Amino acid sequence: MNYDYSSFHYGEEPYIVSKSIPGENSRNLLSKQEQYESNNRSYPRSMPIGLRNALGSTLEDVDGNKFLDFFSGCGVVNLGHNNPVIMERMKRQMERVIHALDFPTEIKVAFMEKLNACLPESLRDKVKFNFCGPTGADAVEAGIKLARINTKREAVFSFHGAFHGMTAGALSVTCNDYNRKAMGNKSAPVHFFPYSYCYRCPFGKRPESCKLQCATFLRSALENPSSGVDIPAAIIIEPIQGEGGSIIPREGYLEEIVKIGNDYNIPVIFDEIQVGFYRTGKLFSFEHTAAVPDLITVSKGIGGIGMPLAILILRNELDKWTKATHTGTFRGNQLSIAAGAAALSFVKDTDVLENAAAVGKHMLQTLEDMKKRSKFIGEVRGRGLIFGVEYVKNLKTRVPFPELVKELREECLQKGLLFEVGGHYDNVIRFLPPLVTTKKMADNFLRIYDIAHQKLERKFQ
Repeated sequence: MNYDYSSFHYGEEPYIVSKSIPGENSRNLLSKQEQYESNNRSYPRSMPIGLRNALGSTLEDVDGNKFLDFFSGCGVVNLGHNNPVIMERMKRQMERVIHALDFPTEIKVAFMEKLNACLPESLRDKVKFNFCGPTGADAVEAGIKLARINTKREAVFSFHGAFHGMTAGALSVTCNDYNRKAMGNKSAPVHFFPYSYCYRCPFGKRPESCKLQCATFLRSALENPSSGVDIPAAIIIEPIQGEGGSIIPREGYLEEIVKIGNDYNIPVIFDEIQVGFYRTGKLFSFEHTAAVPDLITVSKGIGGIGMPLAILILRNELDKWTKATHTGTFRGNQLSIAAGAAALSFVKDTDVLENAAAVGKHMLQTLEDMKKRSKFIGEVRGRGLIFGVEYVKNLKTRVPFPELVKELREECLQKGLLFEVGGHYDNVIRFLPPLVTTKKMADNFLRIYDIAHQKLERKFQ
């Protein structure tokens, strides 16, 4: 079915009625939030608005301002806020059963059948689904735990720039120092290796001289009896780094990581929590390569329209769980499963992937054109509808420029644009628009973004 996706949103351009953001009603709401909610608040500090409504790729705050949402709830609402097709299926499920622990239900079995059918041929009918709950970090915890059960080993290999969640186990394999400093005990057996971040290659290589040293360095640590590194229980890696700055690894890198895992009998976990569920045009981002993992962590977009759902996909031979080895009261919430099943059907039955591919190609070209005339954009990265624009103070030295990025986000917020900031140095602007975003919305967004970008270029040059 072909949709007019313009009808999925409040409009195709921002609409700002307040003199400034936040408006008066948002300020009041933020003040009350501060009174009652802990200092752990995050997004309202960088995007200070109080929300009232959401639709498609648009958000409305309590002052009536309408924003273009190219943040997608941190890559969650891949099919848009309140997608009407998915909402209708959820409403029907609400009248049946919502909480069912891990009892089988018709919608749960239907969802697993649909998900299995969508898997790449290399994994289809060869895996089991472990429902975790309700966040991506829960899937990461389950994956590490199951790998340790299988291998009887403890250590885990992760990568520079990784982000896998905020629970203790997931945080132990996360790199960002700001996140890790609250972890307390950092004695967990985790070793971090270079990710394939070609723009900032730690080995000083260029594409013409690269021999995947970032991967062979990991192999050398296993081969060298004096490296001080034990064979781990698992290797966990994001096929595309999300919070790390939308970093797409070099061709062949993921395949080599998987080969190393196979050579040393180390289960490889691909974290597809943010970059999965068709954000790159395929169900999983690793499908753009020949690499095939042993376990996959899935969440965010799989919940259809933001419903909390987390799944660990595991090869049949790794299913060493025994009864109640890994339980959870909210695993497999039936509303989330219904939303996930509807989301899979929506992708199959509509042209949403074709729409996303066209919009993504257009956005990437527009951003590349901006880069050509910019003194501060060091690199533009993108695949499907995930993009990273890395800002530097000097194109030759590549010194990160987080100060410009911070001001640029504030400037864009005042004009009605919402997006994420990330990267190893907090110097990357990240766009994750929903797949139902229209070309006209993308043009309006990038036009306003470019105006703000040029204003900051003049200020800092």
